Amino acid sequence: QVQLVLSGGGSVQPGGSLRLSCAASLFSVTHYAIGWFRQAPGKEREGVVCSSVSKGLTYYIDSKKGRWTASRDNAKNTVYLQMNNLQAEDTAIYFCAASGGPDCPDDYYPPETKYDVWGQGTQVTVSS
Repeated sequence: QVQLVLSGGGSVQPGGSLRLSCAASLFSVTHYAIGWFRQAPGKEREGVVCSSVSKGLTYYIDSKKGRWTASRDNAKNTVYLQMNNLQAEDTAIYFCAASGGPDCPDDYYPPETKYDVWGQGTQVTVSS
């Protein structure tokens, strides 16, 4: 079955960086926009950034522009989320998801209807 497999989560001190990987299986990321989401305890799932096939990035959180970025390695069928200057409020479970087409939805909410295939989630904890 088609799936997305996440890796790269973990614990980091404030100001640190992490890179998450989202590897696609049985479908090609070259045909689909891939979004990154997070969900903190007691909060709704929120969009972070989406990587389209050919139209660049759509940031769902404006404050992450210039600090976080998503990229693709088509040869590895993998999309990455590079997170810099992590802060305690970035602590959450992070997900990647594939949309139904090559472009990022301008409005990701509700995410479960705008994105079709979801990875399993990976914990990111930012703490001193």
